[in-house]
Amino acid sequence: MLKGLGGLGDMAKMMKAAQEMQGKMAEMQERLDTITVTGESGAGLVKATATAKGELTGLDIDPQIFDPNEKEVVEDLILAAIKDAQVKASERSAQEMQRITEELGLPAGMGNPFGG
Repeated sequence: MLKGLGGLGDMAKMMKAAQEMQGKMAEMQERLDTITVTGESGAGLVKATATAKGELTGLDIDPQIFDPNEKEVVEDLILAAIKDAQVKASERSAQEMQRITEELGLPAGMGNPFGG
């Protein structure tokens, strides 16, 4: 007589799981703001620091590379360090996403179901 109500229980479980997933995703997004990575170039002469979200937060340049005749080299080193930091940020973000999906028991490579 009440067979149809079984689906409501399943729906409640799905909603609870979705809320848990959303909460974990929000936690991960906050954590990505606090995780930092450092990219470098020129054997460490230029270092760029970024959050795991890819936001550049710092740039450290060894003063010995400041030669007016080497302006283009310095610019290339700066860009290379920034790109290295961005790649590392992207990799770290992917690691955090994988960790969350594993915690939630989701299939690998599912990505962010909330588009964030």
